[in-house]
Amino acid sequence: MEETIRILMTDDHPIIIEGYQNTLLATKKDNQKLLIDIANNCDESVKFMQRAVDSNKPYDVLFMDISLPPSADGKFNSGEDLAKYARKVMPEAKIVMLTMFNENYRVHNLIKNIDPEGFLIKSDLTSSELASAFQAVLNNPPFYSGTVNSIVRRSITNDIDIDDIDRKILYLLSQGIRTKSLKDHIDMSMSAIEKRKKQLKLLFDVQDGNDETLLDEARRKGFI
Repeated sequence: MEETIRILMTDDHPIIIEGYQNTLLATKKDNQKLLIDIANNCDESVKFMQRAVDSNKPYDVLFMDISLPPSADGKFNSGEDLAKYARKVMPEAKIVMLTMFNENYRVHNLIKNIDPEGFLIKSDLTSSELASAFQAVLNNPPFYSGTVNSIVRRSITNDIDIDDIDRKILYLLSQGIRTKSLKDHIDMSMSAIEKRKKQLKLLFDVQDGNDETLLDEARRKGFI
């Protein structure tokens, strides 16, 4: 029996999206009929999703690049925003996130906020991996590419337990944000932030008290 699968691909690089499309069409199963729509930015993607909901033909699978030009009204700034919207309007749809980023904090955050059925780092991606990911997402999700798997595995096997605010502090410090500027990015007082940094240094057994040593330890243990 023929199975029609509705797909929306959102990526701002037409040549990349063409590659995804050709791979899926070439590797689909004989009984699968793929109907693929392509969006190159947030506005186009939202328009396609709204049309699908209005016509009562929701997408089965959404491929979302994370880095995208923002929407004209400023409501959507990334594939992550689009994925959150898709979760509301098409709760049954399978979401596959694609990204160049392989920073632990970003990966951890996306899994927590979106819990995508597929998560692929573009540098891991081959045609056969994309084909495998597509079938796995349809039948037996989730499918994480190698880099995502190793990030998840490392944070699970670590005996250090830190929360999202701690992760954000580490991430911001690793991006070169100075301690005194952290309060611009985190809704906490300076003293509360300092207290958390102190606890992090204890957790990671930082003897010399330096931020760089803290970051080195956090990297080594897979937290950033």
